[in-house]
Amino acid sequence: MSAPIPVTILNGFLGAGKTTLLQNLLVQARASDDVTLGVVVNEMSTLDVDGSVLDTSEVISRNSPHFASIPGGSVSSTDGLPQFHEAVQSVLADGEVTHLLLETSGSTHPWPLLSAIRQMRELDLHGVVSVVDTVVLWQDYDQGRAVQAKASANLQNDTRGIENLLAEQIMFANRLLLSKSDKVEREVLTKVAQAVHPLNPYADIIGMQWGNVRLTDLLAMPAYDYGRVETLGAELTEWEDKHGTVSMAKPESYAIGSRVVNDPRPFHPQRLWDVYNKFLGIGIYRSKGFFWMPTRDNLVLLWNQTAGSVGLEIVNYWKITALQDESLNLSDWEVEAMQQKLVDMHPDFGDRRCKLTVIGQEAELDTFVEALKQCFCTDEEIAVWKAGDVSGFADPWPRSVSTLSSES
Repeated sequence: MSAPIPVTILNGFLGAGKTTLLQNLLVQARASDDVTLGVVVNEMSTLDVDGSVLDTSEVISRNSPHFASIPGGSVSSTDGLPQFHEAVQSVLADGEVTHLLLETSGSTHPWPLLSAIRQMRELDLHGVVSVVDTVVLWQDYDQGRAVQAKASANLQNDTRGIENLLAEQIMFANRLLLSKSDKVEREVLTKVAQAVHPLNPYADIIGMQWGNVRLTDLLAMPAYDYGRVETLGAELTEWEDKHGTVSMAKPESYAIGSRVVNDPRPFHPQRLWDVYNKFLGIGIYRSKGFFWMPTRDNLVLLWNQTAGSVGLEIVNYWKITALQDESLNLSDWEVEAMQQKLVDMHPDFGDRRCKLTVIGQEAELDTFVEALKQCFCTDEEIAVWKAGDVSGFADPWPRSVSTLSSES
């Protein structure tokens, strides 16, 4: 029997920066001859945005035998764990992978997953890395101090809430990465670190910007110490048994839901701006996906929202715009191949499409999603765009957006 493959888990709440971290690690791995990474990505929504982002930014192909995606729920749930086991078997099948990375969904509870990995002979757990959003803890959780207080209050009331999920993701980690540390003052970063330290005094706490972590440091983490968390895990299992049908691994236990917006029409830039500024409630934890606007109709744009902030990134160019760009001097066979890919797509929009997933409290989801749908261009506005005149479309979004690239 071959030696077990070391596995590192990238855990953390919705929008903390796990995918950005994973991208950075994959870029480093591609430049190294010493490691072959296997990747399993889990996403709460049925729309596999993270897998598509990794594929589009060309750091790994979704067709790679070393990549697997598990959309539509939490990998730590009763339904998700068998899918995880199947994904691991697939990724490790050819015997080439030397280290496995697992990016969990933001709703994943660590303990059921850690317990399952412990029983898998083909894996050896090393890093449990929790990515913690510094800005969210600072602004929404009293510099981070409210996480423990609210989690304890929930347990006293015999309930579990988002704070319990955040606390568990911190408590089971053996390394904490305080993401978006560049967006706060050093004093703020120190206070947040001091606030989360009592939840897990055994874990390293490191500030992180844009997912910049050295792969070699992550791969060098020692084997996970299950003994440290045995008591905590037993308490959580006892709570689960006591409360029967309410599963701590299921997002619906916390009234967290998801919706998918999928439409070929473009977003009107001004209306999208207004919705972001007027309809984005505190119960919308995360929205992410690809979209286009008539004012930038050649660009595949990534909408990346966490709490009250949103980022826009260029991930690629729409295929149909390449066909229309004479400066590319495409050969006849390249044109024919691209036309074949577009043959079943919209006659006017081609492969352009707005596909976003929205995750948040059920009470606020539908209001925000309906507001988003009102941002789609009308037939009259689309006719204006088709005529080639976009001067009438107000576009308040920044022009200097970041570009996702495998070069860095």
